[in-house]
Amino acid sequence: MIDQEPTWQRDFIVDYEVADLRDPRAVQAAAERMSRRRPIRGVLTWDEYSLVQTARLAQSLDVPGTRDWAMRACRDKAAAREKFDQLGVPSAASIPVLTLAEARRAAVGIGYPVVLKPAAHAGSVGVVHVAGPAELPKSWRYVAEAAKSQGPEGTGVLVEEYLDGAEISVECVTENGRTTAVALARKDLTALPHFEEIGHTVTADDPLLDEVAPLASQALAALGVTHGVSHVEMRLTESGPKIIEVNARLAGDMIPRLVQLATGIDLVAAAADLALGDSPQLKPSRSRSAAIRIFYPPTAGNLTQCRLDPAVARAPWIDRISWQAPIGESVAPPPHTAVHASRVGFAIVTGRSPAQTRRCLDRIQEHLVITVAPLPRDERSAA
Repeated sequence: MIDQEPTWQRDFIVDYEVADLRDPRAVQAAAERMSRRRPIRGVLTWDEYSLVQTARLAQSLDVPGTRDWAMRACRDKAAAREKFDQLGVPSAASIPVLTLAEARRAAVGIGYPVVLKPAAHAGSVGVVHVAGPAELPKSWRYVAEAAKSQGPEGTGVLVEEYLDGAEISVECVTENGRTTAVALARKDLTALPHFEEIGHTVTADDPLLDEVAPLASQALAALGVTHGVSHVEMRLTESGPKIIEVNARLAGDMIPRLVQLATGIDLVAAAADLALGDSPQLKPSRSRSAAIRIFYPPTAGNLTQCRLDPAVARAPWIDRISWQAPIGESVAPPPHTAVHASRVGFAIVTGRSPAQTRRCLDRIQEHLVITVAPLPRDERSAA
């Protein structure tokens, strides 16, 4: 099922229905039309905003999946925080608010610095660090604008305790209520006040995985996730790891590809197996490191060039280079309220260790050329 006529996807599908994926009735009707042509054995999604609809569809078709109420808890960050608090899962202190005045009171109660975030967005959209009271009005305008387009599972904005420490994600596979933590991704982020993810590194046998795996399993169980592949984000604070949020679907940013390159475990195949009611293959077959770096334009403007020195592009340690913005498109560096609107491309590399992959990515960056032409004056004013 797709929300518009397929283009590049046609080579990879045998049948499809076009439907508004945010409309439960449209999704159900499309599934019924398709089921008259061929039996449906399973359903899955990698789209954060379609999790609840997918769960409802799985229930109506009586195929494997997590219940829709659990997916709503994953989507609604306020509800998730309540569950974590009730069940003793370490996470950030959090207060839902609807107005700037409420945000002021919440920030004072929690104590600066705080983080503002929409209750039901994804991809760090609208998430902002607020160091003190003077920054709050501007930050509020930023997050309130982003919250207008968030999913229907949550409302308003959360004011949260800032968790100081390195950010990681734990990639998990849950089958019939039993969770296996498969891999750990260490994240690179933009400088505060924003939290745009600009890179990830996955290493087989990362010693930190055993330490944080129990917390990831605890968070999934608290929200009622019983079946599927999940991406659990946390921060490593001085008092121990704490949950940021649970994304009950495959990770973005090509993290499943990094896991496959580093460990040999195919999380996409695992998600498909689980959707069909089959047990996935989770035995590692590699012991490597893999990393991704995401490229952004140096400044706002119209993209004029994306180029990597051909000699470097042919290096055997490069898994792939991908350009995501066409020449001529208007681009800008973070922050953006649109999900990843400012990304120009990315590179994935492999190596024996995280240090080696970082050196490879640095070499790519040294030979990378991204140029933009300044926007016309009226467009700069509008931006």
